[in-house]
Amino acid sequence: MNASRLPAAASARAPRADARRSITAILDAGAECLAADPEATVAVIARAAGVARATLYGHFPARVDLVDAVFERVTTQADETLQTVDVSGDPEQALRELVASSWRIVHRFRAVLAVAERELPPGRVRKHHARHLDRLTELLTRGQETGAFRTDLAVEWLVTACFTLMHAAAAEVVAGRLDDDHAETAVVESILSVCTPSAR
Repeated sequence: MNASRLPAAASARAPRADARRSITAILDAGAECLAADPEATVAVIARAAGVARATLYGHFPARVDLVDAVFERVTTQADETLQTVDVSGDPEQALRELVASSWRIVHRFRAVLAVAERELPPGRVRKHHARHLDRLTELLTRGQETGAFRTDLAVEWLVTACFTLMHAAAAEVVAGRLDDDHAETAVVESILSVCTPSAR
């Protein structure tokens, strides 16, 4: 499959109402099944969605198309949640709250993230995070301007470091090397230590 190809559900022609219901059911089932079992098959997802495999393949011709669409749906829902986080106050406190909120979402869908990172091109995974990365960039830029965050490193690198740490933590939890109870604190404190001036 071409890495730039969009899911079949994202075609220019709007699907009929019954097709839209099928797509919604498939994506909901896909998110639930992959979160519970990253190895969930297309047959399992179709059964959970209450549709035939032929119907699922009619909307998503290959598993990678389905994974891409499920991951897009999850990140869109995450963006809606993160829009409610107030990042207008003290930059350091705002970063703490944004990272903590982001981690709870990543932790909830860590298995879906693991599947996406395994089956989608890295550029596609990052593209799905574009809204989150833009929000983080704006906050870090404001913090650099006020002296809350370090300026010896480019904001683009700080964003990449935050993105990488968050995903690395999710992978460590999945692998059982990072305890659930300590993961959020580890993520928040690690990212704050990267972004704040060393003298502090």
